[in-house]
Formats: sequence, structure tokens, C-alpha cells
Amino acid sequence: MDKELLSILVCPVTKAPLEYDKEAQELVCKASGLAYPIRDGIPFMIESEARTLSIDEKLAKSKISGKN
Repeated sequence: MDKELLSILVCPVTKAPLEYDKEAQELVCKASGLAYPIRDGIPFMIESEARTLSIDEKLAKSKISGKN
């Protein structure tokens, strides 16, 4: 994912910044708990296309970022 593009994209629900999950090919918003898919290099920033993060995923992402 292009860093410049990532720096200007925000969650369409909360307007919070997104984190790129390379392994899952998703843009993740910790504020909304949503993960937006990236297909063929194109982020699908539509709420209906997003999946809700599980509780375990939310906890793991908060620990990675240093917030407990």
C-alpha cells in the first residue's frame, strides 16, 4: 500500500486514521472496529464492504500499538 495514499485515507464512519494490515490485505480502523478490504490493490472504503473486527483482533491491535 502506498504510504502517501494511506496518509490521506480515513475511516468513512469515524474519520479516524487507518492502519494497513498487509497479511489480511485490509485497512483497519481501531476507532470503529472495522476492516476495509483491499482487492487488486484497490481499497473498498464502503461500510457495507467492511467486516467487523472480533474482540480478539481488537485486543491484539491495541497491544501492537502499545495501548492496553
